[in-house]
Amino acid sequence: MNEFIVGHISEWEERRSRVLRFGDLELALFLLSDGTVKAVENSCPHKQGKLSEGMVCDHHVYCPLHDWKIDLRDGKVQDPDDGCVTTFPAKVDAGGNVVLQIDIMRYRAG
Repeated sequence: MNEFIVGHISEWEERRSRVLRFGDLELALFLLSDGTVKAVENSCPHKQGKLSEGMVCDHHVYCPLHDWKIDLRDGKVQDPDDGCVTTFPAKVDAGGNVVLQIDIMRYRAG
């Protein structure tokens, strides 16, 4: 597992997203109102809507295409819909850096 500093917390807006690419993988990272950072694949399992364009409420993001509600803590789609997105460990370190953990070799373009 590799760790990457992807910014400083002071550069982030609450309940907004940032998009990062690792090879073929596109991630959406969100700063929640409680100060935590969550990272998920940037694609709804229903119709591949860009979750980075969705509305964030508490610890959920709503897909902009069909309003599917996805828990940013575990990636699970909420009832009555069904599915899951991959989540990635992210944290804010003691210096305020936003740190993402990802197995970079798994997502290399190739």
